[in-house]
Amino acid sequence: MSGTVRTTSFDLDAYLKRIGWEGERRTDLATLRGVHTAHAWAIPFENLDPVRGTAPSLDLADLTAKLVHGRRGGYCYEHNTLFAAALEELGFRVTRLAARVVVGADRFESRPRTHMALLVEVPGERRPHLADVGFGALGALLEPVPLVTGTEFHDAGRRHRLVHAPHAGPLEMWVLEAYGTTGADGWEAQYAFTVEPFEQPDFEVINWYIATHPRSPFSRRPYAQSLTPDRHLLLDGRRLTETRADGTVTARELTDGAEIRRLLAEDFGIEVPGTQPL
Repeated sequence: MSGTVRTTSFDLDAYLKRIGWEGERRTDLATLRGVHTAHAWAIPFENLDPVRGTAPSLDLADLTAKLVHGRRGGYCYEHNTLFAAALEELGFRVTRLAARVVVGADRFESRPRTHMALLVEVPGERRPHLADVGFGALGALLEPVPLVTGTEFHDAGRRHRLVHAPHAGPLEMWVLEAYGTTGADGWEAQYAFTVEPFEQPDFEVINWYIATHPRSPFSRRPYAQSLTPDRHLLLDGRRLTETRADGTVTARELTDGAEIRRLLAEDFGIEVPGTQPL
């Protein structure tokens, strides 16, 4: 497995304080699971920089200033770059992966590799674990899961499994599936990936494209997600959807940009940059 060479020092103490993790700092599965879930609950998902016409920086110092010391979140490249640095500081070996988001897709090959996920080696575990704190959807992982098929995982109340999908390449195609994410019973594919390592320059290119392309969903409307053990809160444009732990779903349309700003600050914990309308 491969890991990106890092030259910037990482403030692990500040990161763990930001996510509220006070547990052990061991290179083991319990720490990986605990830090993964704490990150998912503490740092929101948001795309406010692309909406404002800016490609977010993936420099570790900039990510620390924004997501750790600032009242901001980010999208997958930001979250998982930061999380990978924390895991490596804790002693884990991490491989960056590029995945195809395939929710609703008829053919997986019709979707580009635009999502960043992580594969983590855990000492004493036979298989690496898929970890991902940057998937802004109800089907996101809350805990890492081992890279194995035929097993259903219950991660912090959610249900996931990994399956194989046929494809023409030499590497196995893995698919993360989530159960019941559309309100009906059944498994739904979330994203597909191979275990080929991708490096920081690869994600710099993908990040710029997703942040600036006029047809990218992340450059056209605000999108934010906040997670707690009790609820999943999602802002998509002006539509706010709350999904409670018991499955209750409520949705409403927000009236204007001022209400969006207030809601992002109060309910998502996001300080909206600039003054332009959302």
